[in-house]
Amino acid sequence: MRPAPHLYRHRVRYADTDQMGVVYHARYLEWFEAARTEMLRDQGLPYKRLEEAGVSLPVIEAYCRYRFPVRYDDLVEVATQMGERSGLRFRLDYEVRVENDPALRIEGYTWHCYVGRHGRPIRPPAEFADFFERL
Repeated sequence: MRPAPHLYRHRVRYADTDQMGVVYHARYLEWFEAARTEMLRDQGLPYKRLEEAGVSLPVIEAYCRYRFPVRYDDLVEVATQMGERSGLRFRLDYEVRVENDPALRIEGYTWHCYVGRHGRPIRPPAEFADFFERL
């Protein structure tokens, strides 16, 4: 059974919107980053601890599908959940909804790999591998 998704909330600011009055498309990837780092922190593994251990999780692929616009002052919830795992890589899945509206506005994912201090892919240390298996 998969754990419930982690929820990250963000109030849309003017700086998030474009000239058309909707959230600028690249902002969603920033929200995905915030959502995943807060998910790790809330589960007991701040990203800084990974870095101190010499492990990074770069994004190696990102996807975002825009279903319906999000606008200024909307309170959005970004649901983040572990997706597929494949060797030294894993995928995080994201769904963006506006508070009190069940419609899926944005969906996407990011693929990550484990990278060591020298910038090369590595097998994650056991404590981190176990952590990510539980997500």
